[in-house]
Amino acid sequence: MNRLPLRSRLAILTAAAVAVAVAAAALACWLITRNQLNAQLDQSLAQAQTDTVQQLHTLRRISCFQSPPADRGQNVNPSNVAAQIVLADGTTCWMSGAGTFPATAQDQSLARRNPDSPPITVTHTVKQGGQSLRVRTTSTPFIVGNQTAALSVARPTSDVTAPLTRLAWLLLAVAGIGVVGAASAGAAIARAGLRPVDRLTDTVEHIARTEDLNVRIPVEGQDEIARLSASFNAMTAALASSRERQSQLIADAGHELRTPLTSLRTNIELLERSEATGRALPPEDRRALLASVKAQMTELAALIGDLQELSRPDAAHVLQVVPLHEVTETALGRARLRGPDLKIAADVSPWYVRGEATALERAIVNLMDNAVKFSPAGGTIEVRLHGGQLTVRDHGPGIPAEELPHVFERFWRSPSARSLPGSGLGLSIVARTVQQSGGEVTLAPAAGGGTLAVLMLPGAPTPPPDELAPPAS
Repeated sequence: MNRLPLRSRLAILTAAAVAVAVAAAALACWLITRNQLNAQLDQSLAQAQTDTVQQLHTLRRISCFQSPPADRGQNVNPSNVAAQIVLADGTTCWMSGAGTFPATAQDQSLARRNPDSPPITVTHTVKQGGQSLRVRTTSTPFIVGNQTAALSVARPTSDVTAPLTRLAWLLLAVAGIGVVGAASAGAAIARAGLRPVDRLTDTVEHIARTEDLNVRIPVEGQDEIARLSASFNAMTAALASSRERQSQLIADAGHELRTPLTSLRTNIELLERSEATGRALPPEDRRALLASVKAQMTELAALIGDLQELSRPDAAHVLQVVPLHEVTETALGRARLRGPDLKIAADVSPWYVRGEATALERAIVNLMDNAVKFSPAGGTIEVRLHGGQLTVRDHGPGIPAEELPHVFERFWRSPSARSLPGSGLGLSIVARTVQQSGGEVTLAPAAGGGTLAVLMLPGAPTPPPDELAPPAS
């Protein structure tokens, strides 16, 4: 069954379900009809027996005939019912119908009952000439030839079985037509119902064959197929966006790597040419050249580190309870080393968050590096951590309003900052780290000039027991 196509399985299941329903309905109809016909047969026997008893009461003398007399005919119960009297010795006397029929031992026992006893009735079936008869026998008070007697009436069971047989064949034909029709309808419904699935399958195969993620499936209606189509469109759109971001990241990374590599190559070629020609560079120029090489290597290493951080999957980040105030103090120490001529005023209160200590420290260091980079000589940087809100405020030139929407984009750098060292990935790393910890970060112009960075992280002023992460190294 599992090897068949889905539409074939649906057609077979539909036909099977209809077949079971039709068979159950046909069987119920046949049984109800059989019970009704049997009840009518028994009712006709009871009525015939009543009529025969009334006839016997009108007779002065009851004669015993073994077969219908020529002058009597079959005029008593013409509705295919035969009647006879059964004597105590088993003799049968014709009363009506085509003739007598066999009397059983049960009939004889009723015939031998005391005439003054209450009447008893039994019903049974006998065979006569290959024909089954339904017999109803009742004890009577009549005396025939000095013998007690019982009255039996009979009717062929074919009056019931023949209509039931015709009904069974009719129901079987109707059921067969219904099953065939249900199978055809099931196949048509399966084709119509699976047409959107076929379109979806064709689209998936097309994407697998061509890797074209811009293909979309038309969404019609609000049923499950429409939801599946919409979900597939959303998936392909997300994949296309991811591929585009990946391509953009590679292109941007190549562009950013080209600058330090070009500078390194130029400086190394100058050193090589100096050694090859024997013309030594002046000591001051040599020192400046080596310092430039070192700076370019540092910038290149920082860029590679940022790229590695951004390339890490979200699953690689293990979240633990981290003392944000300790991470902030560590970042403050690194910021003071990078801006020794700046004054950094800090107000840090205890706050514990769920995140990755190393990533959080890198994010906070990046925020402070921006403040150090754009602060004027001798300027002040204000850092405050209270109630889960970390603010870093500098007094530099600030960020123009039209550039604020782009500050967290990868490799984006303000035109005024392109001459300064940096990869343009620092704030992207900040945004990603904060998002992974369930917080948010914003940059806005500060009152009186400069930039205010606000980092919000959910947490608590006290740590949960046994969940504190070790400090970042």
